[in-house]
Amino acid sequence: MLTQQACQTLADGLYRATYEREYIAPITETHPECDLSDAYRIASAVNKRKLSAGLTVKGHKIGLTSQVMRDLSGSNEPDFGTLFDDMFIPEGSRVSRSGFNRGVAVEIEIAFVLKRPLRGPRVTAVDVIRATDFVLPAIEIGDFRYTHYGSGPLVVDSVADAAWCGGIIVGGTPRGLDQIDVRNINGSIAINGDIRAEGVSSAVMGNPAASVAWLANKLAEFDVELEAGHVVMPGSFTGLVRVPANSEVVASFDEFGDVSFFMSE
Repeated sequence: MLTQQACQTLADGLYRATYEREYIAPITETHPECDLSDAYRIASAVNKRKLSAGLTVKGHKIGLTSQVMRDLSGSNEPDFGTLFDDMFIPEGSRVSRSGFNRGVAVEIEIAFVLKRPLRGPRVTAVDVIRATDFVLPAIEIGDFRYTHYGSGPLVVDSVADAAWCGGIIVGGTPRGLDQIDVRNINGSIAINGDIRAEGVSSAVMGNPAASVAWLANKLAEFDVELEAGHVVMPGSFTGLVRVPANSEVVASFDEFGDVSFFMSE
């Protein structure tokens, strides 16, 4: 276990990496003794710095929702990160590639917007459905604040670093959960017109609502609840797709239409 001072120092480094692009070496290499509980302590310290700087929590994201990804990352459960207001990018925007590290990639998700808070433990998918105002199509831009991928358990580096979230684009076509089957949404990602990944939303723990329930219960361990109005990204149902500069990114959903942005230099 890391000392509190070590956690704070690493959190300060990740904060600077986020806003000053002074990227740091992977924590699993500089501090191989760092475990998952330490990683969550580091992430919490980063969040406190962001709140002190005037940023606002707008929701949470869940990663590693497939067993394949958990096996690759060395985790036995999903992970999560906190979404702040500066992570949300309007759809149709031109986004500068220079604002991200070299790890930029995209994946598609169904974003849940809550009308009531959810607090674990023992939250179920039924509770999630009752608490959801509507869902939206979304793209997550994945990124990390490290100089390179670490050699240790990827989940530790990921959790400490906001679950490797760089930005969120949500579409403007809300649907109620009584209007669609959230388990059976087909989607694809196209880069400059070339479809690079396809999937179906049931890939997210069988039901994206089950993923949101997992998060509510996991957050209860940290005395945190999902608040009304929060956006919850329950996990991707496609693989990550790398995005080079000067690329149009279009995510297509059979129940929502398209969401897009342009990645410039």
